[in-house]
Amino acid sequence: MAGLSSSPDMRGQLGAVARVRFQLFVNGLRTIRGRLEVVARGIMFLMFGAAGLGGSFGLGVAAWYFVSHGNVEWIAILLWVVFLFWQLFPLMASAFSENVDSSNLLRFPLSFPSYFLIRLVYGSLDPSTIIGCLWLLGLTIGVGIAQPSLFFWAALVLFVFAIFNVLLARMIFAWIERWLAQRRTREILGAVFFIFIICFQFIGPLMSRYGEHRHPDASRVTAQALPYERALPPGLAAAAIARAVKGAFAPALGAFALESVYALAVLWLLNVRLRAQYTGENLSETAARKTSPKEKNALRLSWNISGVPGPVAAMLEKEVHYLSRSGPMLFTFIMPVVILLIFRLGPAGTSARQSNFLSHAPDLAFPVGAAYALLILTNLVYNCFGADAVGMQFYYVCPVRFREILMGKNLTHALLLACEVVMVWFAVCFMFHPPAVDVTLATVTGVAFALLLNLTAGNLLSIYTPKKIDYGAFGKQRASTATVFASLGIQFAVFGLAAVTLLIARVFGRIWLAAFIFLILAGVAAIAYALVLKRVDRVALDRRDAILAELSRA
Repeated sequence: MAGLSSSPDMRGQLGAVARVRFQLFVNGLRTIRGRLEVVARGIMFLMFGAAGLGGSFGLGVAAWYFVSHGNVEWIAILLWVVFLFWQLFPLMASAFSENVDSSNLLRFPLSFPSYFLIRLVYGSLDPSTIIGCLWLLGLTIGVGIAQPSLFFWAALVLFVFAIFNVLLARMIFAWIERWLAQRRTREILGAVFFIFIICFQFIGPLMSRYGEHRHPDASRVTAQALPYERALPPGLAAAAIARAVKGAFAPALGAFALESVYALAVLWLLNVRLRAQYTGENLSETAARKTSPKEKNALRLSWNISGVPGPVAAMLEKEVHYLSRSGPMLFTFIMPVVILLIFRLGPAGTSARQSNFLSHAPDLAFPVGAAYALLILTNLVYNCFGADAVGMQFYYVCPVRFREILMGKNLTHALLLACEVVMVWFAVCFMFHPPAVDVTLATVTGVAFALLLNLTAGNLLSIYTPKKIDYGAFGKQRASTATVFASLGIQFAVFGLAAVTLLIARVFGRIWLAAFIFLILAGVAAIAYALVLKRVDRVALDRRDAILAELSRA
């Protein structure tokens, strides 16, 4: 940033930031990880591009149909779909979100308008913004084909609607990051978020269970809710287009003006948050706990587990303390039981019994729950050094081998998965019926094979593609994009082998045969795991500069 004056113009500042970002991209291509990241992001771009173009075509056809058949008000349904996707997708798919921390630019002499614009642009470089814009473009074209005279009006209305969505998403993220900056609010917000996610998943099963009983007041409730829907931005945008189609231009202008007021209000809230950040707001964690002299002098012994080396037991203790203090992580661990409960509360207890596959094959409940528990664990396994962050440097100065560090982390993950599998088994016994002995044995051996394979790959990826986990930043991916795609490929391979093994056992009519095959595969995976542990010390030492640079970055 040398060469900038004390009050440089916005154009020069934006150009300097763009050049820095481009140079960082070019420098990243010099490493294997950087090239893998580019390939992974290219695949991601193609995937989301296909979703954006396909959705744009579908929404355009739907908009054309509604306008040409006189049902213009139904465009509100399409706009609500766009709005909900735009705001909720970044929460559900943080693995694909933009992970640039533009707040680091505050250490340079950057003007507030430049900082505001950079935060807005950086934050908008995510799939939801690109897909949402493509979908709105399709809607605009569909309306224009059905009513060419209103093409520019629809384009203006939907353009303001797009600006509102961009600003709202950035405002939500900025304020949530404000609350995540302190531990107490972080824990409260995490608990509320996961409770919302869990409750949201019960909507479908409860609707399918009780939806058959029509309530006479349903239409009246719907009619009463319509005015509220039309007072919100998606309803206002649809009303502005619908009234213009019918020739009522004054009400259309009023709806458009109110939609613009919403956008200005969100812009003001975002400005308040970013200006506080720009002026040096520093949010500290809660005050440190005061200890009495007795507590200071008391000697606290670490865990002493028979048969487990001291360094491995110490790492196990540290990891258990880390996980037990994370409220969102604890909520995540109960999700396999929640999923089984969702299946149980679905149509299985009604006349539509055939729509729930677990009602036909209850023996699959235990394998399904165990497989889901394994998938949740991959968030920890494939980036096991992410939570250590700058503390990673202490591993290099401690008289401890990296194989012992990884063994302690892997032992924690294995014990955690074992507890979840036991919890799932009891949940299946309570919600369905106790699984058969051969099914239980096949599931346990299959989980053992999958766990060993995931731990082997996770240890390698944790060293070659580590990524710092920042619990105070919202919407940032918990692993690198290359790691995400690699883990997806490994899961496809694991579940593919499991499917082939179960198919062979089914052909011979002996489920215990699957357990025997899984034992053989687990033995092969154990050999690969031991070979990786044998080489991990040298690899971690060779890559110490890259690992510490990645995990210690601000």
